Amino acid sequence: MSLKIVRRLLPEWGTTYGPPGDGPFPAVMVFHGSEGAWSGWSHRNAVLLAAHGFLAFPFGYSKGGNAWNAGSIEEVSLDRSVAALTALRAFSYTNGKLGVYGVSRGAEHALLLTALMCRDAVDGVPDAVAAHSAPDVVCGAFDARSYRDSGDPGWQPWDPSRRAWSWRGSSDDLMPTQPIETERYEGPLFLSHGTADRVWSVEMTRRLEARLKAHGRTPEVHYYYGQDHIPNSDGENDHHDYLISFLQRHLIA
Repeated sequence: MSLKIVRRLLPEWGTTYGPPGDGPFPAVMVFHGSEGAWSGWSHRNAVLLAAHGFLAFPFGYSKGGNAWNAGSIEEVSLDRSVAALTALRAFSYTNGKLGVYGVSRGAEHALLLTALMCRDAVDGVPDAVAAHSAPDVVCGAFDARSYRDSGDPGWQPWDPSRRAWSWRGSSDDLMPTQPIETERYEGPLFLSHGTADRVWSVEMTRRLEARLKAHGRTPEVHYYYGQDHIPNSDGENDHHDYLISFLQRHLIA
């Protein structure tokens, strides 16, 4: 029996997952959240996409970490993300079409990266963008070593002096609470959010949807009623149906 999903190395960057054969396939870069690159969730999401015909690359952007520690999201270079996008688009197994998909901090990453590339006219803007449980503003740095649940005596809000992202060598323009200028992107955009999300309020996506429509954009938006930050089985099945349909419509020539 032949493999239905094949791992391939994107030289100098890491593992991709895709269908068997030589392709070419539409590509999707998958951004993990604060759980970090080692947790396996972004690889699991990449495998789901690979099962539906995409060459998916789970991009590990967090700093440090290992199988027991998620590492940090602090002063993460979005320029490095652009370089990874460029490498993926040029990979011999891809058809030249490329989307990005992120959840939570990964959704923030996808939206912010795309907005900055549009603002500064950087080549290689994604052909489609999908973001689940996204904030509508830049968020503060995160370090798993110091994380505490809300209510824990050691819990504290973000320190605004610590910044999650950098662009062109600086984080000065990426202060926490600064709106992500997603309206700069003219391509197909998918947004989704659970209405009972206890991590990122659904109001963030509602505000983003309203701002996009005020700028004449037409995002595809799905609200999953009663679902938390991580949907239950039924919610996740609905989400993947919507997500894969969106990516197929916009990335398969």
